[in-house]
Amino acid sequence: YTAQLPAEAQRYLGLVRDNAQQMGHLIEDLLAFSRLGRQPLHTQTVAPTEVVQKVLADLRLGEEQRKIEVTIGNLPDCQADPVLLKQIWFNLLSNAFKFTRKREEAHIEIGVQQTDGECIYYVKDNGVGFDMLYVAKLFGVFQRLHRAEEYEGTGVGLAIIQRIVARHGGRIWAEAEVEKGAAFY
Repeated sequence: YTAQLPAEAQRYLGLVRDNAQQMGHLIEDLLAFSRLGRQPLHTQTVAPTEVVQKVLADLRLGEEQRKIEVTIGNLPDCQADPVLLKQIWFNLLSNAFKFTRKREEAHIEIGVQQTDGECIYYVKDNGVGFDMLYVAKLFGVFQRLHRAEEYEGTGVGLAIIQRIVARHGGRIWAEAEVEKGAAFY
């Protein structure tokens, strides 16, 4: 009956549909977040480069028209749960794609650095970045540093990443500057 409804009623129904879909995504993310504490880890040797390439192939499917330069450094193998590691890379890289959307040419760098005997993987981008005054809020559930109207998402993705990284005995942090990009380590 869409054609029979006035334009204003069609707009309201569109808003209801969009909000219901957003609520569905939020519930899925919250369920995933709550399961992370109970899900057993199945650690094994994983090649992060392969995981990253698969994630990038999926993310590029909807982004063919964009100029996105991705640099992948030499990522050494690690001990991790491969399913959860893929979730980390997916969340970090989808954020990099999302927050570089307004750039004429996006630059995303994936690499590793050795610091004090630690192997630290990172994702850097030239996106919108954020003010470091709010970095403490970044990994909390429902914490968003950008308006929902500008950037889609539920505000749970980084909290999920933090929980996965912590379950593997690691830590995650971010550095950024407004309009100069962000780096997640």
